[in-house]
Amino acid sequence: MCGLVGIAATHRIDKAAWLANGLDAMAHRGPDAVGEWWSGDGRVGLGHRRLAIIDLSPSGHQPMHYASGRLSIVYNGEIYNYRELREELSSLGFTFRSSGDTEVLLAAYAAWGRACLSRLNGMFVFALYDADRQTLFLARDRAGEKPLYYHVSDGTLRFASELKALLVDPSMPRRIHPEALDCYLAMGFVPGQLCILDGYNKLPPAHALSFDLQTGVVETWRYWSLPNLSSAAESGDESELLAELEELLEDAVARQMVADVPFGVLLSGGLDSSLVTAMAVRRSGKVRTFSIGFPGHGAMDETPHARLIARHFGTDHTELMAEPTTADILPCLARQFDEPMVDSSMIPTWLVSRLVRQHCTVALSGDGGDELFGGYTHYSRLLWLQQRQRMLPLGMLRVVARSAEQLPEGFAGGNIRTWLMAAGCDLRNDLPPIANHFDPKARQRLLRNVDSYQPAAERIRDEYMPVQSDLLQRATRMDFNDYLPEDLLVKVDRASMLNSLEMRAPLLDYRLIEFSFGRVPSHLKATPHDKKIMLKLLGTRLLPPEFDTRRKQGFSIPLTAWLKEGPFRELFWDTLTASDCMFDKNATSALLEGQDRGHSNGERLFALVQFELWRRHYGAAL
Repeated sequence: MCGLVGIAATHRIDKAAWLANGLDAMAHRGPDAVGEWWSGDGRVGLGHRRLAIIDLSPSGHQPMHYASGRLSIVYNGEIYNYRELREELSSLGFTFRSSGDTEVLLAAYAAWGRACLSRLNGMFVFALYDADRQTLFLARDRAGEKPLYYHVSDGTLRFASELKALLVDPSMPRRIHPEALDCYLAMGFVPGQLCILDGYNKLPPAHALSFDLQTGVVETWRYWSLPNLSSAAESGDESELLAELEELLEDAVARQMVADVPFGVLLSGGLDSSLVTAMAVRRSGKVRTFSIGFPGHGAMDETPHARLIARHFGTDHTELMAEPTTADILPCLARQFDEPMVDSSMIPTWLVSRLVRQHCTVALSGDGGDELFGGYTHYSRLLWLQQRQRMLPLGMLRVVARSAEQLPEGFAGGNIRTWLMAAGCDLRNDLPPIANHFDPKARQRLLRNVDSYQPAAERIRDEYMPVQSDLLQRATRMDFNDYLPEDLLVKVDRASMLNSLEMRAPLLDYRLIEFSFGRVPSHLKATPHDKKIMLKLLGTRLLPPEFDTRRKQGFSIPLTAWLKEGPFRELFWDTLTASDCMFDKNATSALLEGQDRGHSNGERLFALVQFELWRRHYGAAL
């Protein structure tokens, strides 16, 4: 796991000092080594921060060169099938000086060109300069576990693992993209290739980019997509599917256990991480597991459930107790996350990463199970709502939905208003915005001081909507393409890398992804009354009988309690009532007062505070 930064241009680059500054801004991503390289003609500069995981020797340092210097690369991630690729490439006559995966990646490009992407099993972002072709080739993994930002102007391409590495150059623009801001307030993140700053982009998951140094032309393309559900899936044999799932998960875990540094399993006590633990123990008799306790917060403390799994499988188990955090962590996280994100669980994720890093450098997690196998509660609720829509006229339900819009946001925890409004959505081909933080009217109130503001999030969301007749397929694909890479994986990457910890997610092995979306029928994922059915079936095979597969505890913090009094309340109120706050004072005051009256506005207030803290730090403006 590492950090990369670079530049390529149609002309010689005069100002090169910012590259080293960009590397310094990402020191947390790679404390073990730092490297910088410039092409002889001064048109390409590559920088790298290394967190050494495989081949700890200097032969694994980057930037790395190959084929007599024709190819140069900076790379962030892990290729889990690099050993098989190395054997295949050796049979074709390629030779290797190192024992890691970076040189294998270079040889794979030398052998197969852009087509090498289809052969890679891993999480990765890389930038590869081909001196003969005068092109820079960038690519991102299928699920989007590793990040990449880029900016193109005046025949120059700049790129980095984190946006802050580009912003160290004071000449770079810092204008907020109005449509990205609207998406942030609605969805809680900035989707797809959009970036919160105008003129910048994110390379989307499963995409590649080519920059031609002769012409300055930028080409982007998708190299992989989710498979369509097989027509034979509904009649598939359940026992055969279960056996295939077990085999795929075991192999994915085994591949991701390869490391030359201490590794462990982040055992939350939930179904997904428990299955990962079971597979890890199957492949190795010595497995370290870690669980995190939050003393004094009742149901949020899952250590008893993790302890059950650890005892059953005989792991070397460590329980880490999270210390009380202070409001000072919020400005720190606002700086680290580059783009603001509405997910207060970034706080416990950072705490977990900090604690685990004291014991190991690599940790396996259960991320991805909900999106692949229908684990979120809203999937069952959508299916239940679909059943009711078949019984009642849609016109009547739309009257109910319009009436629900008049209820205040946060009313009765927010769920009643959200799901009454969802009742008016035609679930035959659409999805209700059940996770929206602010609806169009609320966003207009917040941004009434912004000239020519126009809501755009709903239109952009519709553009991302998967075309699927099956409601569950549509919902899970939407979350896989949108929520997973733009929220969950961003949260895990930034929080773990701030602590120089590599997190790996076996459930996001692309073979499991293709199995889940291409082979598993919807009724084995979720129904109106059950969820994550396939993984539960596997759990009954592998986990202790007393393990509760129905339990679902999200990773959360007691935000409501924190906002009643103390430093978090002071930070929130001070930030949103400050004279330079970008949001309308009447709108923010209504949210603050509503929180005091018992409305569930905590996450909405978190959204506004994180945005303001981010904006102030980076000096961004509309």
